[in-house]
Amino acid sequence: MRKKLFLLTLTICAFQFSFAQKNLLIDFPKGYTPEEVGKRLAYRFLEGKHMLHGGKWISYPETFNWNGALQFASMTKDNELIKRLQNRFEPLFSSEKELLPIKNHVDLNMFGSLPLTLFQITKEERYNALGMPYADTQWEVPDEAKPDQKEWAEKGYSWQTRLWIDDMYMITIVQTQAYRVTGDLKYLDRAAKEMVLYLNELQRPNGLFYHAPDVPFYWGRGNGWMAAGMTELLRCLPTDHKDRPRILQGYHTMMKSLKDYQMASGMWNQLIDEKDCWAETSGSAMFTYAFITGVKHGWLDAKTYGPAARKAWMALVSYINEKGDVTEVCVGTNKKNDKQYYYDRPRHVGDYHGQAPYLWCTFALLEKSTN
Repeated sequence: MRKKLFLLTLTICAFQFSFAQKNLLIDFPKGYTPEEVGKRLAYRFLEGKHMLHGGKWISYPETFNWNGALQFASMTKDNELIKRLQNRFEPLFSSEKELLPIKNHVDLNMFGSLPLTLFQITKEERYNALGMPYADTQWEVPDEAKPDQKEWAEKGYSWQTRLWIDDMYMITIVQTQAYRVTGDLKYLDRAAKEMVLYLNELQRPNGLFYHAPDVPFYWGRGNGWMAAGMTELLRCLPTDHKDRPRILQGYHTMMKSLKDYQMASGMWNQLIDEKDCWAETSGSAMFTYAFITGVKHGWLDAKTYGPAARKAWMALVSYINEKGDVTEVCVGTNKKNDKQYYYDRPRHVGDYHGQAPYLWCTFALLEKSTN
């Protein structure tokens, strides 16, 4: 009897401790709650101008900021915000139609995730009709595709494959949204097959990722795209999906490394493994999003990662200025085999590359635990 009571006591204590760790992601002081921060950033987005890709089309940073604002609005049942975000989109059906991205590049096809998010919230078929072709054409090889693009397609991968770590969010986000809308597993199978390729080609033994095979540096936001991409895919993948174990292994290996490289401040640096590099907000927010979601879904140990996620969130909020703009955001960055290039990247204020993952964190914090 004593032994049974002792074991029961241990079980209760373990449960209470685990609950306390998860509670770290619920209770925040004034100014740091996800409701307050999300509202500041989402309504700030409504005031901003379009951030165009190549001066022509709606860019991926704007798309993901828009998505984040919509998901936050949906989570908080802010119908006024949803309507205003819809109103911002409305001209893309008419007077701003030329700003719709063409469907010939990984950084452009990702746009489909935005109308598919709107469709899930509003159930208006026109959003579905606009979004799905962006997911489908990512695997439909155009006649003018280059030989190497056709070669990727022949192996079952997207013809837009290029083995830059950024791709693993760009491809994953539109394919997972297509799955959510259609329920068709082919979209998950595509994204998972692609993710396994990138894990096998780019993840290093320490769990982090080179920007590209020929660029051996652990760039913060690049790794952030990978962390967020795995997180989005794991949200959708059935527990018995053949690629889930490999992806979960890559995720766990990365999260452990990120925990080890987290600075005392709670942030991560522009080059993750370089202590003299500057603290960068967009990558740090993406890692925080992966931590929060992992704890909430039980992929990560709450005792280990709950405090780390809270520490990161508290640090991140301090980088938001009085206007609701995130500071210390690395500008858009192409790959380059030059370490100093990453040190010297300009830092922007209010750049959508940074605003977006902060919003992802807010709805992740508001999400209920599933385990």
